[in-house]
Amino acid sequence: MKEKLLQHLKGLNQEHILKYYDALNDEEKATLYQQVMDVDWSFLDSINEKKNNDTSVIEPIGALSIDSINKAYDSYKATGIKAIQDGKLCLLLLAGGQGTRLGHDKPKGCFNMGINRELSIFSLLMSHTLKVVKEADAWIHMYIMTSDINYNDTTSFFKEHDYFGYNPDYIHFFVQELNPATDFDGKVLMNSPCSMALSPNGNGGWFSSMNRAGLLKEIFNSSIEWINVFAVDNVLQGIADPVFLGATIESGKMCGSKVVRKAFPEEKVGAICKENGKPHIIEYYELSEEMRYQTSEDGSLAYGFGVTLNYLFPISRLKETLDNKMPLHVVKKVVPYIDENGELINPTEPNGLKFETLALDLIHEMDDCLVFEVDREKEFAPVKNKEGVDSIDTARELLKKNGYEL
Repeated sequence: MKEKLLQHLKGLNQEHILKYYDALNDEEKATLYQQVMDVDWSFLDSINEKKNNDTSVIEPIGALSIDSINKAYDSYKATGIKAIQDGKLCLLLLAGGQGTRLGHDKPKGCFNMGINRELSIFSLLMSHTLKVVKEADAWIHMYIMTSDINYNDTTSFFKEHDYFGYNPDYIHFFVQELNPATDFDGKVLMNSPCSMALSPNGNGGWFSSMNRAGLLKEIFNSSIEWINVFAVDNVLQGIADPVFLGATIESGKMCGSKVVRKAFPEEKVGAICKENGKPHIIEYYELSEEMRYQTSEDGSLAYGFGVTLNYLFPISRLKETLDNKMPLHVVKKVVPYIDENGELINPTEPNGLKFETLALDLIHEMDDCLVFEVDREKEFAPVKNKEGVDSIDTARELLKKNGYEL
C-alpha cells in the first residue's frame, strides 16, 4: 500500500504526505490511503493557472422589477403552482457551514434566532417551504448538502425536531466533496499524521457532490425539470416560490436569480450582469470605481442588483454541464496544520490556499437568466456575522418586521 501511495504522490510532488506513514496503525494507514486516492488532483493545476480576462466585456443586465412582477402575479403564481403539483421542482439547501462566526459550535442552521423561544434557522427555512407545500398540496423533494464535519449534527437535529413537520421521505442529505488545502508553494497541508487538511469545494460544488452521492440518477429519471438552490444564511428567503418559478418558466429564459436592489453602491454583495453576452455575477471587489457608481437612464445603479444566492436551474442544462470542469477559485485562507515536529499550529493570518467552485460559475453556463427582483425587507435577512452588518441582530429586526415572534 505504501509503495502504491509513494508512486502516486511522487508524480504530484507530494511525497511529504507520507512523512509519518510508518508510525501509523493499520486503520490510520487505510484512512490516509483512501483520502489520497479519493482526491481529484487536477486541482493543483489551478495554482499557477493564468486567468486571461482581457477579452471580457462586462455590461449591465435588466431585471424584472417588483412592479412588473405584481402586474402578472396571478399568472406567474398559477404557472408555478401547476409546475410544483406536476412534480417539476426540487430544492437544494446549501447547509455545509458551521456557525463559528456567530459564536456557535454547531451547524449554522441549528443556530437559534429566537430570544424567548427556540427558533432555529433550519426551522425558519422549513416553515417557509411548508407554506408552499400546503398551498400546492404537493410535497417537494428537498436535498440538503452538509459538510463532512456537520453531517451527523445536521441529520440528528432534523430527526430530533421531527423534520420540522416535513415528510422525511422527501428529504435527502448528502455530503459535500472536499479538496485538500495547500501552502503557498502548492504543498498539501496535513492536519494530523494520517489526514490531509481538507475543506469543502465551494458553493458551486453541489452538483458534482450530488452526482457522487448517487442522487442525480433519480432526478434524471423523474419528472423534475427545475432545481431551486438556496443557502442557509438568509432566514427570510422565499423557497420554492411559485411566483419566481412561474415567472422563470413564462419568460422562456434558461435560469432565474433572485436579486435585491443594493442599499448603496459599496454594499458587499455580488452584482448580476452580463459577461460576453451571458449572465454573470461580478463580486463587489471586482467592480471598478466607475462601474460601482455607474447609473442607468432612470438614475438607478447600473450594477445595482445584488444576488441573494437563490437560483432556479434547469436540470436538462445542468446534466449537459456535468462533464465540464468547473473553474476552481484559489483563495487564501487560515488553515490549521501540523508542522515539521507534528505539532498542530492554528495560524491567525492566512497561511494556505483553498480551492473552491462557486455557484456564480454555474450561472455563466446558462445562455440567459431571468433577474427577478424581491423586496429586501421581506426576503433578504442574511446571518453572516455575530455583530454589525448582516448580523444576528439585523436579521432578528427584519424577522420582527415581518411578524415573527422571537
